[in-house]
Amino acid sequence: MRFKGQTEYDHKGASPGTGVLLTNLGTPDEPTPPAVRRYLKQFLSDPRVVEIPRLIWWLILHLFVLTFRPKASAKLYQKVWTEAGSPLMDITLRQARALQQRLDQHYGENSVIVQAAMRYGNPSIADGLARLAEQNVRNLIVLPLYPQYCAATVGSTFDAIASQLTQYRWVPELKFISGYHENPRYVNAICHSIEQHINAHGTPDKLLFSYHGTPERYLQQGDPYFCFCSQTTRLVIEKLKLDPERAITTFQSRFGKASWLKPYTEETLKNLAADGNRHVAIICPGFSADCLETIEEIDAENRGYFLQAGGEHYHYIACLNDSDEHIKMMLDLIEQQLPAEFESTKKA
Repeated sequence: MRFKGQTEYDHKGASPGTGVLLTNLGTPDEPTPPAVRRYLKQFLSDPRVVEIPRLIWWLILHLFVLTFRPKASAKLYQKVWTEAGSPLMDITLRQARALQQRLDQHYGENSVIVQAAMRYGNPSIADGLARLAEQNVRNLIVLPLYPQYCAATVGSTFDAIASQLTQYRWVPELKFISGYHENPRYVNAICHSIEQHINAHGTPDKLLFSYHGTPERYLQQGDPYFCFCSQTTRLVIEKLKLDPERAITTFQSRFGKASWLKPYTEETLKNLAADGNRHVAIICPGFSADCLETIEEIDAENRGYFLQAGGEHYHYIACLNDSDEHIKMMLDLIEQQLPAEFESTKKA
């Protein structure tokens, strides 16, 4: 009988390898109601994501959410889908390839193996771990691409990793990066994006830093996410020497009737326009890759709210995606976790 984590390499005397599992949230396999339903079922069944008593939530999920939402969501996914597939998937794979290239340049080809995986959907975390095990990875570095730690994202990713590794006979040495909201390279990359935008379009009346929202009770129960988002905004403002009165931290993507983190992005945009602000720019520092939420909700839907309320100029500043500054930041995070022997092999 073969156990997970036991590969043909175990019997050939191969040297143990080092690998990076680069993870993001996930996406449906295709923009169709059945595919979206499968994705939402996995995503919304995670107790880290929806902290409602299981039986009550099971009834709501299966009788209402999964009955009506997949069709509507599929239409939105169809709007953003490209020839390369889901924008989130395409960008994450490009990030993994770019990071692999950087590591190859620094330490030699395939000295460190990079594998992309999704918390929900495909390629799954189970598949990503299996592929790394097949290449004899014994030193595993996991980088969830969520700058600000939140139990519903980073915590859930750790749960999935741990759950899979309980099935491994030979558990690899694990280093888990649980956030990087204060990392100087990350802050500099966000600043660089804003500077480029201002140089091209001028200084907006207001600059919104919009983060994915969570229920307020998560903060009350000790989740540091709200604080980390606020810290990111402050660090960027200080680095750029922006007028704090021009910058606003907001939260998007409410779901359900509970009170979520405030101020809400949608309401803030409407109020800004009503108060005479004609030019706004908005950036989403909590997202490492553009996806349905940034492309459809922020760049399209929220644009409509601002313009309909009297605003004139609305600009969305794209995520860091596979920009050079972003890949350098990932490389910096990974290098801090590499085994000591890599220092002597690093190339200029």
